[in-house]
Amino acid sequence: MFSKILIANRGEIACRVIKTAHQLGIRCVAVYSEADANARHVQMADEAFLLGPAPSKDSYLRADKILAIAKQSGAEAIHPGYGFLSENEDFAKACAEAGVVFIGPPVPAIAAMGSKSAAKEIMSKAGVPLVPGYHGENQDETFLAAEANRIGYPLLLKAAYGGGGKGMKVVWQASEFMEQLHSAKREAINGFGNDKILMERYLTKPRHVEIQVFADNFGNAVYLHERDCSIQRRHQKVIEEAPAPSFSAEQRKAMGEAAVTAAKAIGYAGAGTVEFLFDEDGSFYFMEMNTRLQVEHPVTEMITGQDLVKWQLLVASNQPLPLKQEEIPLDGHAIEVRVYAEDPDNNFLPATGKLTYLRQPDCHRHVRIDTGVVEYDEVSPFYDPMIAKLIVWDENRDRAIARMRHALDEYRIAGVKTNLGFLSALVSHPAFAAAALDTHFIEHHQADLFAPAQSESQQALLLAALYLLLKQQPAPTDRSPWSCGYGWRLNEAPQVRFNLQSGDSTSQVVIQSTATGQRLCVDDYCINARAELSGDTLTATLANAGNSHQFRVRVSHYQPTPLTQTVSVFIAHQRFDFTYQTQVEVAATDESAGSLKAPMNGTVVAVMASAGQQVQAGDTLLVMEAMKMEYAIKAPANGVVNSVFYQAGDLVKDGAELVDFSAETGASA
Repeated sequence: MFSKILIANRGEIACRVIKTAHQLGIRCVAVYSEADANARHVQMADEAFLLGPAPSKDSYLRADKILAIAKQSGAEAIHPGYGFLSENEDFAKACAEAGVVFIGPPVPAIAAMGSKSAAKEIMSKAGVPLVPGYHGENQDETFLAAEANRIGYPLLLKAAYGGGGKGMKVVWQASEFMEQLHSAKREAINGFGNDKILMERYLTKPRHVEIQVFADNFGNAVYLHERDCSIQRRHQKVIEEAPAPSFSAEQRKAMGEAAVTAAKAIGYAGAGTVEFLFDEDGSFYFMEMNTRLQVEHPVTEMITGQDLVKWQLLVASNQPLPLKQEEIPLDGHAIEVRVYAEDPDNNFLPATGKLTYLRQPDCHRHVRIDTGVVEYDEVSPFYDPMIAKLIVWDENRDRAIARMRHALDEYRIAGVKTNLGFLSALVSHPAFAAAALDTHFIEHHQADLFAPAQSESQQALLLAALYLLLKQQPAPTDRSPWSCGYGWRLNEAPQVRFNLQSGDSTSQVVIQSTATGQRLCVDDYCINARAELSGDTLTATLANAGNSHQFRVRVSHYQPTPLTQTVSVFIAHQRFDFTYQTQVEVAATDESAGSLKAPMNGTVVAVMASAGQQVQAGDTLLVMEAMKMEYAIKAPANGVVNSVFYQAGDLVKDGAELVDFSAETGASA
């Protein structure tokens, strides 16, 4: 076994690898960018080295620097995690040439699966079923359009050297083909350095089922059962579970054996995942093979009781697989959700900012959290915005779902927008409980999943005001009216007013002290209250007309700007944010109603419009990229482009004016 390894990655996967390595007595070397100087994986490692500036191309993708650090530090092997260099054939080859073990499959296996089109050719020869499509070398646009017509619509475009949903586009009709092809190629070249595209028939109601495989250097290969990863947004997984619901033992065996056949066809060794589309009629089709550990590997670990990182280290140190196929257990049911800094109500746009408040559910046999962040860490625009993976296990799927619902209620984050509420809506949906799964689950149930969950918004407003009141009260030993900042009045009951803003609306809460507590009024609605504050826990009773409701909620309080404070009230899985202005700010002049602003920090990758150009509603004016995903800025109405303020390659900040646009008189989106 190795005595020291280098982890060529960051975030939760780097922390995950370090944990197992330390359990095996292996010392760990971390690498980091300038943005990650104080990151959790750096703190966990035995030693750490700076790679370079924040952008991945200047840090985590610098194979030469990583190898130099490995040699300098005396690391015998490199674990690439996933993403970055994990499936980079040249990096694996450079490791071998430098005498450093690459903890992953052999170079020929990476090469074989690195091109999705070449992989499908290999799988076809091995007898693994494929979806109809085109996987060839001819990338002439006219030829591709003709092939698309032959395959038929709807059609899926995929970056041949990609993954994670990047460079992947659905084309519903021929008129959309060229625009989507160009977009897919841009994402592919930016994300993977190669714009080759393959095409497949787009199945309208498939499930995404994948098989975890492992092989060693002695000819042994096994599958560790299957995972269902059907619930996705933008072709990226949101929920993963193992085993796949409503999956028979016969289907498991057939798909598992097909996955092992795929691994043996390329002389595989180490951890790999063979991904299939599972159709309604029970047929399945090879999609791709990821030659690395997957983000969702914890659910497999939970149902098998195996440490897959340990297996990787054993195989890489030339030891045989720990178990034979018939020895691999399948116990209970596990579910994983990916907690992201993103805004589900705004097309899942990535969010950036500081984690000003972070409270996680307790971890034990049934609940696991894999994370690379701690409270006050920054979610930057340079990397994937995943905050953590929350994994639960129980004896069956129903109990695992109940575990997940409770764990999500206990997960509280403030400072950035997150998908926690959306995840709770997903796992609470009747269709999820019934295992009515397919890759379009979110679209099918959009009305339910994105319905405004504001039933407690009025209560949250009152609780936020009570919290601010209690925070402003003097210490119990200080009764001087001169030190009282909460509305003391001579010969009158103390009264204080809070103007709390939530979204676009502002509410004034008037609080007057009474003999038994407080009386709160918002417009014409009034209610009596009693409240106590202990740390970040507010216990309050709201009573009106004989009805009494007691709350015990967590509250986050931070100051995002010198002029404002933000109070976040957590009720079950919902977070309600209220901004409280502490000083009067000079109003800024109104900007043009025709301006189009950046929805997030990012990079301009393409400009389709120019000054003076007449455009139609829905025309793409400019394309931005953030966290390796593209976002089209479209004309809101028929009109004319007055100015475009940025060029391709420019960095822009959230809220920056991109285009000055004038709508035609009477035009509407």
